[in-house]
Parts: sequence; structure tokens; C-alpha cells
Amino acid sequence: MYLVTVLGNLLIILAVSSDSHLHTPMYFFLSNLSLADIGFTSSTVPKLIVDILNHIRVISYVGCLTQMSVFILFACMDNMLLTVMAYDRFVAICHPLHYSTIMNPRLCVLLLLLSVFVSLLDSQVHNLIALHFTCFKDVKIASFFCDPSQLLNLSCSDTIIKTVVLYIFGTIFGFVPMSGTIFSYYKIISSLMKIPSLGGRYKAFSTCGSHLSVVCLFYGTSFGTYLGSTVSYSPSMGEVASLMYTVVTPMLNPFIYSLRNRDILSSLKRFYRWAV
Repeated sequence: MYLVTVLGNLLIILAVSSDSHLHTPMYFFLSNLSLADIGFTSSTVPKLIVDILNHIRVISYVGCLTQMSVFILFACMDNMLLTVMAYDRFVAICHPLHYSTIMNPRLCVLLLLLSVFVSLLDSQVHNLIALHFTCFKDVKIASFFCDPSQLLNLSCSDTIIKTVVLYIFGTIFGFVPMSGTIFSYYKIISSLMKIPSLGGRYKAFSTCGSHLSVVCLFYGTSFGTYLGSTVSYSPSMGEVASLMYTVVTPMLNPFIYSLRNRDILSSLKRFYRWAV
């Protein structure tokens, strides 16, 4: 599954970079989303594979903090890029005549840099809070990677203020981008309802079908992981939910975009014919 995830996302990046027809804002953000997916799954799965092969379930304190930082960085990158791609679809459908003017290369690079900056800030905030943990009541993490919420529960010091800070930043870095995605699709659906023909609505909405599928998959598994574990937590169910979130979702994204996108399929076919 890890190899399929890496190879699938690399194919998306290769298809976008090698085909001049795909040098558009939507595919620019898609290639960066694929890169973020590779980093996201690589932050946890290689260590998991090594642990399985060596029958060792140990990680150093520094290694744990490093893994947590990288995991949060790419998870936030995924979240931010999905929001940016939703905005791109909003402009394409609701303001098609001004699309090339609004989504110019300068704005695309600026949005990408903003996503990277916000993700780095989110990662470092979690890291700084974790560094203030002076002692732990247990050294066993009920997951196959250093989950930030798990580290917070293991601290034996007073974590009320730290928990409040984490929830505030979680709201800012998590729910604010998600709200932007929801608002963009609200405006898209409102605009589509004004189109008189059913065929016109379907043709316009089909351009964001792949993105909407990935959004539902990403938020569905992430909420299932964290909200479900809060309601009725069990270590085995938590690990299964985390595996779905960190491995299955990044693996399915390339299939969703390639199978539901004619441009990507055509580019991959041309690349295959050239390679053969």
C-alpha cells in the first residue's frame, strides 16, 4: 500500500510536469497535493514497516517529536491545499470569464507559499507545546505513530492550558480551512442551480467531482479518527482508524484523480506510449 501510494502520487506529479496542457492552476495545486500526500504517508509508514520487520516498537523522544512535527506539517498542507483547490473551482465555475485574470501564476505561487507557511507554523506550535512536557505518566503510545493527542494524554503535568492552546490552534488551522472549502462549494452549488439545463449543471459540476471526492474522503477519515476515538476509544479501533487516515486515504487520491479525470488519463497514456 505504501509503494502504491508513493508511485501513484509520483505518476500524478510526472504527468502534470511533463504535459504542457496540464500547466494550469488546478493541476499545479494537484501536483503539490500529491507531493504533500507522499510526505504525509512517509512520516509514519516507513517507521511502521521497520518496526514490523524488526519486531521492535520503540522510538526515541527526539524521533517522536520529529515524526509528530513532520506528520502535522503534511497533514496541514493537505488541508490547506484542498481549500485552495476548492477556491480554484469556485473561481472557475462562478467567475469563468475572469478565471485567468484572478488565478494568475503569481497568486497561485502566493497561495502555495501561504499553505506552506501556515503548515510550518501549526507544526512548530505543536512541537513547542510538546517540548514543555517535563514528565510522562506512561511511555506507551496507543498508536503506531506519535499522535499529538496521545502525547498530550501521556503528560503527567498540568495540561489544561496546553490543551486549550492546542484546541484554539486546531480550530484555526483545521476548521477555518475546512470552512473555506464548505463555503466555496456552497457558492458553487448556488451558482449551478441558476443554470437552466441539467446537462449544463452536470458538465460544470463534473470539473470538481474528483476534488469533492478527495475532500469527503480526507475529512471523513480524519473526523472518524479523532471524533470517534473521543466518543468510544479503544486502542485497536484507534489504530485501524489511524491507518485509514494515514495510509488508505493518500493511496486512493491518485486513483480518484486519474480515473475521474480525462486530462490526467490522456497524459498518462501519452507518457506510457513515449516510455514504451
